Amino acid sequence: MTPLRKRMMNDMAVRGLTENTMRLYLYSVSGLARYYKRSPERISAQEVQDYLLHLHEERGLTWQSCNCARQGIRFLYRITLGRHDPHFYVPGARTPSKLPEILNHDELVRLFSVTTNIRDRAVLMTAYAAGLRASEICRLQVSDIDSGRMCLRIDQGKGNKDRYVPLSQRLLAQLRHYWRHQRPRPWLFPSRIRGRPLTRHGAGHIFHRAKEKAGITKSGGIHTLRHNIGFFFMSGWILFTMFFLKDFGFYTT
Repeated sequence: MTPLRKRMMNDMAVRGLTENTMRLYLYSVSGLARYYKRSPERISAQEVQDYLLHLHEERGLTWQSCNCARQGIRFLYRITLGRHDPHFYVPGARTPSKLPEILNHDELVRLFSVTTNIRDRAVLMTAYAAGLRASEICRLQVSDIDSGRMCLRIDQGKGNKDRYVPLSQRLLAQLRHYWRHQRPRPWLFPSRIRGRPLTRHGAGHIFHRAKEKAGITKSGGIHTLRHNIGFFFMSGWILFTMFFLKDFGFYTT
């Protein structure tokens, strides 16, 4: 590890940046150094701007990806190197924001039906029933399940904030079934590497594999399941409750 990289990591740590943000910033700076084959300390602001143009025009990166690179490089120059606030501009037009594609009733049933692995099914049901982000699912520990108050504790979610989310009877039953078979500890969803939790990439792979098996062609990753619960909250909590319980045998009409 170079002294500059160490300094940048320390600067990000003391400012409370999340692990994911730190990783993205370091990746952006490393890409800049590899492109010019020299330390970022010896790369000018104009060269940074040319590099961002290269990312957009030659590598075909989206506006969002170029902006992420800009933010990481800007942090290095402004905070770690202490230079005058650099102004780097992201080339191209910002990608229009689009509504997410929500899975319908039949697609949700197929998605869960084809997922026969106990852990994978628990992961997907937690994303759907609790409306969690992939990073929040991966950081869940067995001790975060509060069956007495019927809630899940989310430790340091987005914005480094703790919160509680409702825990349905169906999800609790599924998690208990999973725990009896695999006895995970301390992480609720451990990875194959001993002592480490499931990664965001691993959780996303579980979703895409299930989506492919279910024949679902809509775009989107595991975050789609979080969008689903958001849609139901907008439509009314009663609708969500009836929909969820009916699909899994706890409600009949």
